[in-house]
Parts: sequence; C-alpha cells; structure tokens
Amino acid sequence: MDHVILEMINQYQCQTDDDYVNALKEIVQQIALLGLWRAKFFEHTAFYGGTALRVLYKLDRFSEDLDFSLLKPNPDFQLDSYFDAVMTEINAFGFDVSISEKKKTPDSHIKSAFLKANTREHLFLIKAPQLIQDRCHGRSNLIIKFEVDTDPPEQFSTETIQLLNPIPHGVRSYTLPDLFAGKVSAVLCRQWQNRVKGRDWYDFLWFIQRATPLGLNHLEQRLRAFGYYDAQEKLTPEKTKDLLKKKTSLLDIEKAKEDIVKFIKNPSRLDGWSHEVFITAIDQLQFIA
Repeated sequence: MDHVILEMINQYQCQTDDDYVNALKEIVQQIALLGLWRAKFFEHTAFYGGTALRVLYKLDRFSEDLDFSLLKPNPDFQLDSYFDAVMTEINAFGFDVSISEKKKTPDSHIKSAFLKANTREHLFLIKAPQLIQDRCHGRSNLIIKFEVDTDPPEQFSTETIQLLNPIPHGVRSYTLPDLFAGKVSAVLCRQWQNRVKGRDWYDFLWFIQRATPLGLNHLEQRLRAFGYYDAQEKLTPEKTKDLLKKKTSLLDIEKAKEDIVKFIKNPSRLDGWSHEVFITAIDQLQFIA
C-alpha cells in the first residue's frame, strides 16, 4: 500500500467499523477523481452532489456516489472511455478494483458505472485493526457508483478547486449556489417511499449555516426538467420557500436521522432536528439569480 494512502487514512482518526469503511471509500473516490483529471475528464464535465460538497467544500459527512454533469448536452458521450484511466490510477495506489457500466434504457440521459472492491481485503491493506477486519464479511464489497448527466439542466456556473491529495490536481465543480440548487431539487423531487434521504436535509442545513445563497435560475431549470415545476411564471424566492415548507411538513424526522447517522461522526448533531428547525432554516434562505 502506498505510503500516501496510509497517511491519508491516519488523518481520519478512525474508531468504528463505519469510520474505516467510509474513509476507505472516500480515499478511493479521491483517487478516481485524480484518474479522471489525468484523462482530461473535467474539460467536459463538472462535479456536483454530496461527494463534491464533501471532498471539495469540506461538508462534515461522508458521501457514497460520484455525480457529474456534462458542461453541455452530448447524447453520444461515452463514459466507458474513461474506465482505463480510473483503473490505472487506482491500481497504482495499491487497490484492486473492478469497474463496469450499468446499461440503461436508450432514452435515459444518465450514464452510470459501478466501481467495486472487496472490503475486507482493503481494510487489511490500510491496516485497519484486526477486530474490525474480522467483523467484515469476506464477500462484502465496497461499491462506488458514478454517474454523468449527458443532458443537464441549464444556467449553472462552475469553478475549479485545487486538491492536494493524493497528489495536487484540479477538479471542476458547480459553484456553491448551484450545488445548493441541486440539493434543493433533490429535497423537493426525490421520491421517499420507505426511505427518507436524511442526507439531503443534513446538507440543506449545512448550506443555510454557511449562509450560501441559492442559485434560483438553476433551481428553476432543474425543477422544470424533473417535471416538478411547470407553472408559466418564473420561480420566485417566495414560491421556493412555499414548496420547501410543504415538503418539510411531510418529513419523517426520525427516518431522516436513521439515514444520515452512519455518515457522520457525531450523532448528537441531529438532536435538535425538528420541523420547526427546518422551517426556520427555510425562512433564512438567501437567493442569487
């Protein structure tokens, strides 16, 4: 195992099984980003979603997937053309992984792939305590999904963030106001069924606590693309707050906590969650066109 990776692991100060698995997954994510950078992937795409917030902007929770958007629509984009670059980079740091594309319906504009690695094998490589290795099932896989939206909603802006690990490189990302727009669209549009995405609500509060303005134009484009907002008039700050408050009234707080708790180190951060807290946060929303 490369000494750089062991130094990165040490920075996480892992204690629990989840700590080690989350740290391992995040390090593989960062190496994958490095491989994509080498392949000039970010000349055509921008990073967004929870992992972008975590890796680039220091969101204090772990995240599972790598989500990207093309800078302009291209139905002929080939995700698999970047697989070799990602595999070469990850293998160079001592990890043994496989990667495969998920076939979707012809009319889907999302290109998806899954990166898989044996969890126990890699816990051994990063020198996790023996007890934690023993508790991990031998067939357990570390799975990272990455997706590219080949027909992205319009009116977003990007910036390039410089990362130092595993080695210095740059990653193009949506700017924070438009990342916030993406998160609010997830809060509003995601179908919960029996699993509430508490991660969306955790991230929503994170943006509010940072006083990040919400990119209203990009949010409108996203909501229209998802069929969530089809009114003739433009989306306004007041209408946005109204939509969020209606969604909040349906939120099962306890199920939201259950979803997020394994991704954060300090569960007590959730103690004050209530409908009233989210309504207060919504009232504090700031907007940017």
